[in-house]
Amino acid sequence: MYQYTIMLATPSGRTTSEDPVRLPARRADANDGFDAAFMDEALAEARRAAAEDEVPIGAVVVLDGRVIARAHNETRTRRDPTAHAELLAISAAARAAGAMRLPGAVVYTTVEPCFMCAGALLHARIARVVWAVRDPKFGACASLGAVLTEPGLNHAVDHREGVRADEARELLVAFFQKKRADARR
Repeated sequence: MYQYTIMLATPSGRTTSEDPVRLPARRADANDGFDAAFMDEALAEARRAAAEDEVPIGAVVVLDGRVIARAHNETRTRRDPTAHAELLAISAAARAAGAMRLPGAVVYTTVEPCFMCAGALLHARIARVVWAVRDPKFGACASLGAVLTEPGLNHAVDHREGVRADEARELLVAFFQKKRADARR
């Protein structure tokens, strides 16, 4: 059995992460090693975000087994609510590939994409997205919706969650604890 502590939104709207969620054991996936290694790259971007006083979310875009773009949240730095890690990474990847569509690309992000980012994943024709932790307040792929697999759309994005979840959660918790402590001063 794998064990992850996942942030869950309860029916009352409260968020809890008190109890570990046990996921059924699964056969090892051929992507397990790659997913962990590329998520480490996304976590490095998240650490850069935290160092810049941004919410610690990082993303990388992988095509043909290599990172072609990387980014972290820059919403505060740019004073731009759309400067999410995933959007910045997808934009950089499109420029690097010289195309607006990125078929075969995989996006690794430390937090479940929001509705805006999920829409960009679909428009870019990303093949797969892997995220570390769910976002119970804004997550559009599993928490609040299932945008990536909506049957009415002309493209679906395969996804996986929980890769390096503990590390991503620790970054987020530390960041927001510091913010709260600073606000009390």
